[in-house]
Formats: sequence, C-alpha cells, structure tokens
Amino acid sequence: MKKELDYIWRRRSVRAFDGQPLTEEHFCELLEAAMAAPSARHCDPWEFIVVRNSGQLQKMAELLPNGPALASCGGAIIVCGDLNKAYMNSLSYLLQDCSAALENILLAAPGLGLGGCWLGIHPREERINALREMFSIPEHIIPAGACMLGYPATEITPRTRFDKSSIHDGIWTKESN
Repeated sequence: MKKELDYIWRRRSVRAFDGQPLTEEHFCELLEAAMAAPSARHCDPWEFIVVRNSGQLQKMAELLPNGPALASCGGAIIVCGDLNKAYMNSLSYLLQDCSAALENILLAAPGLGLGGCWLGIHPREERINALREMFSIPEHIIPAGACMLGYPATEITPRTRFDKSSIHDGIWTKESN
C-alpha cells in the first residue's frame, strides 16, 4: 500500500463510537470536503442535513435498520439531492453526485481523527419516507444516503480489498469470471 494513498486505506466502515459529539469545525470540514466532489455539469444538486441532537440520532437509529450505532455516534450527515438542480433533472445523475459527496465525507473523516459509516437510504421507499417525515424534507429533495460519524471506539487498521480477479484487461473474458 502506497503511503501517499493512506487516506484511502484508512477509510473503513466504523460502527462503534465513543459517544463524543462532533464539533462545529468537524462538520464544516466534512461538508467542505463533500462539496469538493465532482458533479455532472457542475450542477451541485446536493443538500445536507446535519444531525447533532442525540434524540434525533436515536430516532434515526430506530428508523434505519443498519443504523443502530447512530445512537452512540458523534453526529450524522444526511446527503440529499435536489431533483430540480440535478443535471437534466435526472435521478441517476443526482444519485451519482450525492454518492461522490458522501464518499468525500468518508474519506475526510479519518484525517480529522474520525470514523464513519455509509447508511443507504435510496432506493428504499420506507427509509426515504421515514426521513422525509422526520426532517420535513420536500418531495423534490431525495435523501440518497447518510453518514454516521464520530470518534471510533477502537483503533482502525488501514486495509485494501484489492482483488485482481475483478480486473478485465481490454475485454471481458471467461477466465475473468
């Protein structure tokens, strides 16, 4: 693993946090990283809901089946997209742009001493509707995913999941299946 790419290897899905809240500076840095993501035709359709309140985090933990650790994390960011701002008003472009923003948050977190975990929302209608109701999200805004964030409860070891069998050189071959 190249040292220059360490920030990539340190991005791990963290699901156990020490409960310490994130600071305003943390959220500002993470959101700045999110908005540095690429976006189709520079439309930047993303919108972000910052969740700091422990009661809201607890309720989100109950609403999202893979999010029980939300109850002990330091905060969360829900990445949404505005269909009216997305390139060609396309849901597909909106989701790509929001996914890039969410990944940037997760890549920035270890540099701030934090861990995080991506929580899928779209395309699960029950999750979209639950968060839409909880946060009064308008119909043209699509909650794409969320990221729970905080100080990891345990040390995180960098790693890669490189798998040469997933690489097809120039053409798909039977041997590569």
